[in-house]
Amino acid sequence: MYTVNGACLDVEFVVLGPIANNTYLISDGTATLVVDPCCDAPTILEALGERSLDAIVLTHSHFDHVGAARALKDATGALVIASEIDAPLIDGTAPKTRESGRTEPCPVDSKVADGDIVEIGGMAWKVIMTPGHTKGSMCLFIDPRFGNHPEGAPVLISGDTLFCASIGRTDFEGGSMDDMRASLKRLAVLPDQTIVLPGHNDLTTIGAERRRVFAQYA
Repeated sequence: MYTVNGACLDVEFVVLGPIANNTYLISDGTATLVVDPCCDAPTILEALGERSLDAIVLTHSHFDHVGAARALKDATGALVIASEIDAPLIDGTAPKTRESGRTEPCPVDSKVADGDIVEIGGMAWKVIMTPGHTKGSMCLFIDPRFGNHPEGAPVLISGDTLFCASIGRTDFEGGSMDDMRASLKRLAVLPDQTIVLPGHNDLTTIGAERRRVFAQYA
């Protein structure tokens, strides 16, 4: 398990699955959430240790981001949070797609929309809808005021929208480069020091991607 330094929250992650997904464990000392549990619920539960799991955040509906969600929910009773657009693909109420139909459906307890505030423990995450990779892709941003390390940097959970020096693919069903460009413009207004937690590959910051991704796409 890896530890992220300098953030306004306690952030750890494990890399799981055949395409090396980053599954994050984020805590403010009072509550803990897991982001995009790719697969292997036992490994995630082992990483949690004695902590209870309060919420499971799913940034989008693709199999490699939701594969262990049902098993984790069954094991812990944690609240499952996803966008209201992608939720039907996650809970199985919408027709399956190639990327969303390869895992066991998972109930979604909280279906969120752009601008919503997701409160988990003392954390207050702002939902930023970022279509492009999927129609219902979302990012979550937290200001240091709502973390247990207020001197630390803001945090953006970026899913498969923004990567280190790259962006998410737009050639899957529901993807759109026009939507992706518009979404990246929304992320470009965040503070440079914001730590970006992507779904794959290395961590980055908004400032680093201003010189690379945003200059090219946004």
